[in-house]
Amino acid sequence: MSSEIYFSNNYRDLCEQHGTGAGFQFEFHCSRCFDTWRSPFENFTAGRMASWLSRGVTAAWSVIGGRAGSGVSSAADGLAGASWGGARDAAFQRAVDTARGHFNRCGRCSSYVCDRCWNPEHGLCLHCAPDTAAEAEAARRRGINDMASQQAYAQGQVQGEDYDPTAARQLVCPQCHAETRGAPFCATCGHRLAQQAHCASCQAVVPDNSAFCPSCGTRR
Repeated sequence: MSSEIYFSNNYRDLCEQHGTGAGFQFEFHCSRCFDTWRSPFENFTAGRMASWLSRGVTAAWSVIGGRAGSGVSSAADGLAGASWGGARDAAFQRAVDTARGHFNRCGRCSSYVCDRCWNPEHGLCLHCAPDTAAEAEAARRRGINDMASQQAYAQGQVQGEDYDPTAARQLVCPQCHAETRGAPFCATCGHRLAQQAHCASCQAVVPDNSAFCPSCGTRR
């Protein structure tokens, strides 16, 4: 059926061939917001009758103790299966015809969308013809956010002038493995982290385990 091509990418088959719930139902979704619409459920009488017949025959022959009922059940299932394909196609055609009243086909991208995602003025979906007022408001908010980000970035640059990027820092304590966030000492165990010590007199780097400054001799 040509109708199946139109909805080939936005429907889901919920049909059941066997059992007491045998019937036809299809779920269609909007290609933009993915809201769904389900077609009315239609009973598949042959499938239900085959299921009930199979249960009745099985119950009866379990009491008698025979196995001949399996042939009757298989015959009923075969008759239901033979009519399934045509009945399903007819039900799908009816579902597609009804679904057309709930969806609009975009003249540009050929997608099917619901009324909320449709721009009736242009005959296009909101992907292809966005709402002007909504786009303008979204652009205004983006402009506000961009400017706020730029101002925050500039403020961060000012604050970062006092930050020494050459200083060695450990982000995880090697002793207790806690996060240190670059502090000179671990907040969990107090372990001294990889921060170079500087001489109080000449500001030269004093190696670990050194009692005196190697540059000026000042006691550490």
